[in-house]
Amino acid sequence: MSYMHQTVILSREVIGVLIPAGTRVELPEGADATITQALGGSYTVEVQGHLFRIDGKDADALGFEPTGDIVLAADASEEEVTAAVRKQLETVYDPEIPINIVELGLVYDCRLEPAADEGWNLHVVMTLTAPGCGMGDVLVNDVKTKALQVPMVREADVELTFDPPWTQDMMSDAAKLQAGFL
Repeated sequence: MSYMHQTVILSREVIGVLIPAGTRVELPEGADATITQALGGSYTVEVQGHLFRIDGKDADALGFEPTGDIVLAADASEEEVTAAVRKQLETVYDPEIPINIVELGLVYDCRLEPAADEGWNLHVVMTLTAPGCGMGDVLVNDVKTKALQVPMVREADVELTFDPPWTQDMMSDAAKLQAGFL
């Protein structure tokens, strides 16, 4: 379902992250919020001329169902857990660019290591499209939060790097096509 440019009234107070500064702001119940992007379980909304990102767990404030749990067999293989982690990373979107971070080429490395107590520890190395992006901490937190939703992932370490710097050449062909570069 497309939510683009749908205006809703916030049903309760909710925390929004100001784009691109990354500042957390309490948005009041009853405020008009125009949805500009609804991808990966989070929403980008315009409230009083400013853009904010609202987490999927707070979708009820917009009148939608909050994001659900991930199902994975208790005896899932490393390959199955890796696939579930990758699927989760594909739900992390830059708040201004409607392309996920995997397709954008922002994820440089993603690997599982056995945890001390059954399960897996995840290590992700990623970058941003611009080093000065105020949303960097928000995206890193999204990656960590979404990875920890995968059953059997015990810890998630997300390292932010700018070496090598991101370029449009790192985008998948599908992302380049979607962005109008092909």
